[in-house]
Amino acid sequence: MIFIMMVKSMTGFGKSQVNDKDYQINCEMRGVNHRYLDINIRISRRYNILEERIKEELKKYVTRGRLELNLNIEKTADSTRNIKLDKGLAIAYYNNLKDLADNLSISSEFRVIDIFRMPEVFTLQDEEEDIEVVWGVLQKALAVAAQELVAMRTREGQNLATDILARNNYILKIVEQLEAKSPEVNAAYQEKIRLKINELINQESLDEQRLLMEAAIFADKSNVTEEIVRLKSHISHFEGLLTKEIASGRKCDFLLQEMFREINTIASKANDLEMSHLVVEAKAELEKNREQVQNIE
Repeated sequence: MIFIMMVKSMTGFGKSQVNDKDYQINCEMRGVNHRYLDINIRISRRYNILEERIKEELKKYVTRGRLELNLNIEKTADSTRNIKLDKGLAIAYYNNLKDLADNLSISSEFRVIDIFRMPEVFTLQDEEEDIEVVWGVLQKALAVAAQELVAMRTREGQNLATDILARNNYILKIVEQLEAKSPEVNAAYQEKIRLKINELINQESLDEQRLLMEAAIFADKSNVTEEIVRLKSHISHFEGLLTKEIASGRKCDFLLQEMFREINTIASKANDLEMSHLVVEAKAELEKNREQVQNIE
């Protein structure tokens, strides 16, 4: 059995809840396919300062795909709220209101609460948070959720790689059939030319040399040896990406494009119905692999 290393899908889900240092943090992350790494974070505005740190932390776990991250940070301990009074503003309100009352000849009796209700006379201030404490707890929540996400991506990646490798081996068998069939096609055409020569042997207009040249030109043009060699090399390299290296979806995608290029060249050279059928079957399998590779990180 082939051992598949490090192949990961780009889809997955992870979540965590961490309670520590008077904070409770709930984290959910969802991964989907994307050409590059794209991280979208939903977090309370007061913690926006941590966004870049969060992205750098997630890069330790994920290299490609779109990540949707939802974070809810709550302080579990009772927080201290202070009232800040702007005495100068309160006095200014009082003096101006008293002056207005005198000018209008109305009562100038004011209660303290009346002044207190004026805009910006007082503000509520929460106890200042230590952002480094928040970050320490948040790192733990990110690690747990990210590891769960990666585990899910790895399981799905193994299934994808198994399916892709089976199809890759099937494509190799088709290529071997094309390789075996190619000399037969050339030989059949040469026989066709020989019969044509025999039919025309008694005609004065026969140009035997030209007919032989035509057979040689056809044999050269229909020769798919180079394409077969390159295609088998690509197939082997493709398997290596999935079994011997840390698989890269982008590399696999590029290699499949090259395989399509070679099989299309064989299709243009093949002057045989059976070879054409084999080419169509190989292209169908390559297309299925290309769709699957779009899911690999």
